[in-house]
Amino acid sequence: MVTKQEQQRRVRDYRARQAVHERAKRRRVRDSIVGAGAALVVLLGGTALLWDRQGPDAGADPAATPAPTETQAESIVPDPALAEGRTWTGSMTINGVELGVELDGEAAPRAVSGIVYDVDRGYYEGSTCHRLTTSEGFSVLQCGSLDGQGGGDPSFMYGPIENAPADDLYAEGTIAMARQSGNAESNGHQFFIVYGDTTIPSDAAGGYTVVGQVTSGLDRLRDDVISAGTEGGVPDGPPAEPVTIEGFDLQ
Repeated sequence: MVTKQEQQRRVRDYRARQAVHERAKRRRVRDSIVGAGAALVVLLGGTALLWDRQGPDAGADPAATPAPTETQAESIVPDPALAEGRTWTGSMTINGVELGVELDGEAAPRAVSGIVYDVDRGYYEGSTCHRLTTSEGFSVLQCGSLDGQGGGDPSFMYGPIENAPADDLYAEGTIAMARQSGNAESNGHQFFIVYGDTTIPSDAAGGYTVVGQVTSGLDRLRDDVISAGTEGGVPDGPPAEPVTIEGFDLQ
């Protein structure tokens, strides 16, 4: 027999999913032009930076870039209830490499809800992994850019930081969210995959939201994608060969 509490939970889950689908309908047209006036989100020297690449002050102090208002963020970012406080499992395919993934909706409900929302509407399919680092102790592949250069979506920014490691160590296989330097309310669509134990010092806002982990396929990702290196062989830059997310599914 279904309890009253269970019935209420099902109603909440249904309404949350309905809200996701309604938002997705409104966003599909806008998604095609995301990046035209967007911000660039990159991890640089262990710190995530966001700045306007379109204006005359490109490359200026990222702190000068205004964050969206609370109303703007709430109008787009889904409710944390969408994460359902549970573990989500699925797969992500990058350049033909299938990665098993696991997301922790209990430890990082806001960020996992954002990813579930994006996966549900097909946001990640065709998006790029625009940045690769190859330094010893700093091994990440950053993904989720629609324009191939790290262009973000300033209308989809949220916080707070969740589930960041206290010791600043992001273990091999970690999936974590990229954000603006010093801004705990600037998580967005982009995330990074840690393919080797990596230390990223916390900044004034804290660490980086850990949403889950890669459970399989990491060795092949290193062999087939990471091994190609970066453009010009630099330790931090665009991958030498285009890297694309071809599919992302969660259950």
